[in-house]
Amino acid sequence: MSGSSATLFVVISIVVFVVIVLFKTARIVPQRMAFVVERLGRYSKTLDAGFHILFPFIDNVAYKLSLKEEAIDVPPQICITKDNVSVEVDGILYLRVMDPQKAAYGIQNYRFAVTQLSMTTMRSEIGKLELDRTFVERETINAQVVAAVDEASDPWGIKVTRYEIKNITPPASVQEAMEKQMRAEREKRAEIARSEGERQARINRAEGERQEMIAVSEGEKTKRINEADGLAQEIRMVAEATAGGIRSIAAAIAEPSGKDAVSLRIAEQYVKEFGNLAKEGNTLIIPQSLSDVAGTVASLTRVLHDARSPSGR
Repeated sequence: MSGSSATLFVVISIVVFVVIVLFKTARIVPQRMAFVVERLGRYSKTLDAGFHILFPFIDNVAYKLSLKEEAIDVPPQICITKDNVSVEVDGILYLRVMDPQKAAYGIQNYRFAVTQLSMTTMRSEIGKLELDRTFVERETINAQVVAAVDEASDPWGIKVTRYEIKNITPPASVQEAMEKQMRAEREKRAEIARSEGERQARINRAEGERQEMIAVSEGEKTKRINEADGLAQEIRMVAEATAGGIRSIAAAIAEPSGKDAVSLRIAEQYVKEFGNLAKEGNTLIIPQSLSDVAGTVASLTRVLHDARSPSGR
């Protein structure tokens, strides 16, 4: 029984030894990871993703590093601007391990190192700007921090990809003053916009009135031209009608018994006007002898005849 127990103990010991040896020799490296192997305390090699066999009790995995891009939170810090205003600034730093050997042996803690370096660089860059410029120069500040930290971390096998400022927080008194300034600026812009709108409205109204006056004057001009043209045509037509009537009368007088007809017409008109003498406002030339009506008619007929004769023209 004792012999069987001893045999079992030996078998169990061998199994445990084999398991330990396999655990020490076989390594599976995940994707985007790197294992730094030391042999007897010195750097031996870097294991990439996959299955690897090591020498037991000689090779040892000293460091396990991620090759993925990491985001490191940079804690808030107080920075002094160029115009001596204290502001609190925090951010996020993005980096990636490019050389596992340098990252393992180049510095004790690369995360802590790049964080401190980014904070000191941030204080330096903020100190070059006035408070108002810090809010509009974020991209420039980020680029300067990335350039400085990336250059300093190159011996550590670290690549800094970007840096982003999260918050820039000035003191409460400065925030209140900035709010008042922004409110005044907004009111100023609103007043300028309102005045520009009123100015444009006045210009539009004046232009509209000018166009209206031009249109009215053009219409009045056209109206007067049309009226003058109509009046001229009317005068011309009346003159032509009068001339036609005179020609008709002259032709009628030239006919046989025309003079007798004219004498009769004159006598009738004379008698008619003579009958209106009693009416107010009438004026009539009468002969000295009211009985000499025939002589008067004869005289008028003779005057008309003389006006038609060639000598009277």
